Formats: sequence, structure tokens, C-alpha cells
Amino acid sequence: MTYDVAVVGAGAMGSAAARALAAAGREVVVLEQFTLGHDRGGSHGGTRLFRPAADNADLARLTEQARPLWRELEAESGETLFEVTGGIDFGVDDTTVDTFRSLHAATGEVLTAEAATERWPGFRFETPVLHQPGSGRLYADRTVKALQTVASRHGAEFRVQSPVHALRVHDGFVELEVPGGALRAQHVVVTAGPWAPRLLTGLAPLPPITCTQEQPRFFAPKADGLDWTSFLNHNGNSYGLFEPGTGVKVGLHGSGPVVDPDTRDFEPEPTRDAELIRHVEQWFPGLDTARSTTISCLYDNTPSDTFVIDRAGPITVAVGFSGQGLKFVPLVGEFVRGLVTGAAAVPSRFRMASHNVPR
Repeated sequence: MTYDVAVVGAGAMGSAAARALAAAGREVVVLEQFTLGHDRGGSHGGTRLFRPAADNADLARLTEQARPLWRELEAESGETLFEVTGGIDFGVDDTTVDTFRSLHAATGEVLTAEAATERWPGFRFETPVLHQPGSGRLYADRTVKALQTVASRHGAEFRVQSPVHALRVHDGFVELEVPGGALRAQHVVVTAGPWAPRLLTGLAPLPPITCTQEQPRFFAPKADGLDWTSFLNHNGNSYGLFEPGTGVKVGLHGSGPVVDPDTRDFEPEPTRDAELIRHVEQWFPGLDTARSTTISCLYDNTPSDTFVIDRAGPITVAVGFSGQGLKFVPLVGEFVRGLVTGAAAVPSRFRMASHNVPR
């Protein structure tokens, strides 16, 4: 069978691409090697942060570009996906404070450590705190399901237990080797996370992609009634947020061991786990480290943590989101649609060639 577009991978990015392309009138099939909503990749779980970058103008602009697209997805799906809770950066240096003032003068504020402690006593602050009231939390699992529901409504077909073993460009089409035979598409979108490099060898000049198994924990607050805003702690590069009904998630960003996505064990690495516990004891006095639960997720990382969203002939790639991509999901869907249809370009920073140029 021949389709307009075949999407490889039905996580958040693949499902967003399917929704955008199907809404544009393309005949779309999505091939998922596991089941929909599986826990083997980087899209599963309860929540993620929505946070405009405090000190990066390009990423802050793209985050704000994504904000109204989340509201459009909510309206189309009928689901609550993005809740504004506010968010803070702390442990920042003077340069970051100055940059934040210039980027977020109209949407943020700089608080003293004393003022921030009075407002959020569960944290330990030693330096000024950057507050963005428009930050918040995204519901990850719910988002993936909403994207798939809307994509299906627009005519996209989802096939589960359908791993793609190989891609071949032949006679103006891309042939996809899948169980039971092969199918063809005029264009293929690869959103397969850490599985993408082996599939794209010789087809797209990807930068090196490493796969790490990250191991945040959910911690119980020591007292009821504390305000747990979303946060990024520049001391130790930790992140987290409150997830209703579960606790406060805290993780050390990009600190997990390199793994093979097919053979990972989902178990916390003891040394890194102990480092996380010490970090929480030092910076989050309102959390009880004796009452916590570890979780596991995957990052697909580029050397610069910059995403890859680009096209090579009849193949479009969206990978390397380095644990930071979910807040851009509906925007990535639009970028992919633009690449496939030729209607729009993506920022040059995401092009494959840019990863080979010193930044």
C-alpha cells in the first residue's frame, strides 16, 4: 500500500506530526514498534515543565510561539493539557539575572532570596530568584493520547507492533520494511528518538545521538499547604514540578548513564541516585527523602542539546530533543508539516548542517 506520508514512531513528536499532516489533507500512516502510550521512550509519564528559557532569547521566543498552539490543541481535543502554575529559576549568577531582565521584563520578575523563601518555604535560596508567572506544567501522557485522537479524527492511521526494520529510497518512493512485508510512502517522517540513528544510517547526516536513562524521583512534601511551583535549580542542574496526586518530581537533568534503548533495565544507577537524594536534602528542605519513588525515562541527546528538525530528500527527521522537547510538541508538528509540504522552513539552529558548525 502507498501513503502520502509514513511517520515512524508514535510518541509525542510523531503523533504531533501525524495530527498536523492529516489536518493538512495528507494520507498518513503512523508505525509504532510497541503499543500506543508505551513507557519505553521519552514521551510517557504524568507531567513536564512548560518554561520559557531564562537566558536564551531564541528558545524563549519559540516557547512563546508554542503557547497558543497548546490552547488550540486543548480546544480541538477537549482535554486540559497545560496548566499555568508559575515557575522559578534559582541558583543563578549575575549574568543570568541581567539576561533575564532584558528578555522577560514584561512577563517575569526578579525576587530576593528572602522574598522567595517567604513565598516558597519548601526551597532553599541563596541568590536572587527568577520568577515567570506564565510557566507551568504539561500533562505528557494525556497530550500524546490527545494528539493521537485528533490525528485519527483527521484520518491518520496508527499501526502498533509495527517496527520499521529498514528504509529504502526507490523509484521516487520510500519503501519501509515492516512485519508482514513492506509499504511505500512519498515521504517518511522519522520521530523514533534513540532508535532513529540505526534506521537513518546512510540516509540523513545526523549528528551523534546518545541515549541516556534518566532517573528522577517523586518526593512527598513534609507538610501540607506548601506552594510547589515548577522550577529549575542551576545549582546542580536539577528540575522539577508538583504533580497532583503523586508528589514533587525532582531530577538531575541529563545525568543518567548511556544505555541501549532495547536492553535498558529501568533500574536506578545507585551512585547517581544517591547524588539526587543529597541534592534534594541540600536544596529542598520541604521534601521528605525518606518517602520517595524512583521513575525512569529516556533522553535522546545531541552533543549541544539542540534539536534536529530537518529534511533530507523524501525523509524528514525530528530527533535529539535532549529531555527538553515536550513543551514544543505542537510547534514541532507544524515545523514537520512545513518541511514535508515545502510550505515553511524551520529555524536554522535545528538543521542537521548546523550541528557540524561551531556554535
